[in-house]
Amino acid sequence: MDIGHRLRTIRKKRGLSQRELATRAGLTNGTISLIEQNKTSPSVASLKSLLDAIQVSMAEFFATLEESSKSKYFYTAEEFTEIAPPDLDGPQAQLLSLRQLGNAQEHALQLLHERYAPGADTGPELLSHDAEEAGVIIRGQIEITVDDAVDTLGPGDGYLFNSQLPHRFRNTGTEECEIISACTPPSF
Repeated sequence: MDIGHRLRTIRKKRGLSQRELATRAGLTNGTISLIEQNKTSPSVASLKSLLDAIQVSMAEFFATLEESSKSKYFYTAEEFTEIAPPDLDGPQAQLLSLRQLGNAQEHALQLLHERYAPGADTGPELLSHDAEEAGVIIRGQIEITVDDAVDTLGPGDGYLFNSQLPHRFRNTGTEECEIISACTPPSF
């Protein structure tokens, strides 16, 4: 997916200049320009800030089209939509993967298959959105910050919290962490 082009299209559709979007999202005008030209890739938290500023959820931004005339119940692994922005700089590529099942805008639930390489995180800025989220760690370990609480969870452990609380995910371990998570309503 061409994140820069999609962001530019939505920004213009909303009648916002790069400068206005930058101000609303707490970023620099130059950063917006670089993202829209695909010369840099935003962190998950930065992209979330940008999308919040234009009132678009991550689910909507990365929505895949489902045929409205026929319900779809089953998805192959290849049909999941990657909603973590790709890192265009190379060495950080594939550190974080957030794969969404189906088109979350068509459902009341957003389901993600998450993978965090050692050292990967959702970014230095804490995330916040209108929903509740929960997940179960399948393998590896993940440090989760929710408001002022921090804990490291491993296989079989889970979490459940109000997503309006500032939160962050970070793999502090030595192996990849895999999580199955859900968010309702879809707002990430």
